[in-house]
Amino acid sequence: MKFTGRIRDGIFALGFFSVGLALVPTASGQQASNARHQPALPLPALRDGQHDFDFEIGTWKIHLSRRVKRLEGSNEWVEFDGTSVTKPLWDGKANFEQFETDSPNLHIEGLTLRVYNPQTHQWSIYWASAKDPEMGTPIVPMIGEFHADGTGEFYDQETWNGRSVYVRFIWSRITPNSAHFEQSFSADGGKTWEVNWITDQTRVREGATQPPK
Repeated sequence: MKFTGRIRDGIFALGFFSVGLALVPTASGQQASNARHQPALPLPALRDGQHDFDFEIGTWKIHLSRRVKRLEGSNEWVEFDGTSVTKPLWDGKANFEQFETDSPNLHIEGLTLRVYNPQTHQWSIYWASAKDPEMGTPIVPMIGEFHADGTGEFYDQETWNGRSVYVRFIWSRITPNSAHFEQSFSADGGKTWEVNWITDQTRVREGATQPPK
């Protein structure tokens, strides 16, 4: 583009005026100079969460409530009872859970692999059931972390009945002998959530007889 002489003169004048201003000390300029010489504040350290799932290690009695129809306005639920067993891997950086429950008309067997990433300080959670053993194709984990209040939140995006949905896991009410878990779907980008899977678990004492399924 060809500039006119007037535009060039204008640019030159503006540049000269700017240089002139730069030579005049100002309060804001002094503050900026002082700020550059202040030592940088250290960033808060990310908490090490590699043992956040240690509470899961062991054998549990499970009560499961599962919504029959998801994202259809239905409030029909089915109740299950069963057990889960979780074993540690890699000094707490991973664990493996086997899950088995029954309702009067349905049997669910599943497994969960949880893996901790020490770089991101987050967990990846992979789930598969005997009915759908491929863990999804491609494999997409739930990813998240536990907060300072002891609540764990994990998210991913999946397809449910042809619709793209967000999926959320929440772990809460964790004690040495009990824990609460909920799975929810959102079809509106996370504005609203519908709970469709609720699990309450109670620890089975070591050496105790396994509870009936």
